[in-house]
Amino acid sequence: MELTELITEQRNPYTEDIDLLDTVSMLKKMNDEDKKVAFAVEKEIPRIAKAVDEIAERIRNGGRLFYIGAGTSGRIGILDASECPPTFGVNSELVQGVIAGGDMAIKSSVEGAEDDDFMGKKDLQNRNLSSKDSVVGLTASGRTPYVVGGLKYAREIGALTIGICCNPESLIKDYVDILIAPVVGPEVILGSTRLKAGTAQKMVLNMISTGVMIKLGKVYSNLMVDLQPTNEKLKNRARQIIKIATGASDDMIEGVLKETDFNVKVAILMILSGKDKNEAERALKFSGGNIRKALMAIYPERR
Repeated sequence: MELTELITEQRNPYTEDIDLLDTVSMLKKMNDEDKKVAFAVEKEIPRIAKAVDEIAERIRNGGRLFYIGAGTSGRIGILDASECPPTFGVNSELVQGVIAGGDMAIKSSVEGAEDDDFMGKKDLQNRNLSSKDSVVGLTASGRTPYVVGGLKYAREIGALTIGICCNPESLIKDYVDILIAPVVGPEVILGSTRLKAGTAQKMVLNMISTGVMIKLGKVYSNLMVDLQPTNEKLKNRARQIIKIATGASDDMIEGVLKETDFNVKVAILMILSGKDKNEAERALKFSGGNIRKALMAIYPERR
């Protein structure tokens, strides 16, 4: 398809007068358009769920997760990847954002980088991509050469390939195992895909990374039990999480946090199970880091 034929490149009749409106009316039109995004993403939940399950399984078997994109899409991938270590306590190598033009492109436009399909392949090769890994290609149009090149290479070597775009009849559909295509319609400003298309991609990545981490036992109830308390704010959040999860006294929480060197997950299991640090660590290791499974292993009658 020609660029002008893509849904994301159509003119939006609802906002043709947006430059004539007062500020409140202008923003209301933007908000009206944004309301459509969640419904578009909702229609893709079956495919998002499949992606979550398959990515989680590959990570359990030693794989990694890569987001690859250009421009806004690449920056969204880098944002999501960079939030995984502090939120879920994973190594920074586990979830990686790859952007056309490299680190310079995070802040500035790198002209022509998105048109280089070979560099999409090369950038993944430089990260030693393997068949165990998963690659999510982010492209609003669904045809960015850099992303297509990366996905083609990933598929050739047997990695799981997932495409996220906002045009269902996109070029990348031929190179992915799973296509996630929330159709958000024409943008408020013609072709400015940092708006609805960008929001849709961010929402989908929120679902993917959070869903995968839940599957991996990084969440207990709805609590971030693997967060890294690297500053005072996060240390206070760790205390709050343990309080919510266990109902223990402040003194007990402080003592257990000190004993575990602020390992929130081990601290919670110690309090809930009454086991010492070594026993709690063994139970978590046996259960793949899942607190609920560890508790069931310690107390089989809870099954």
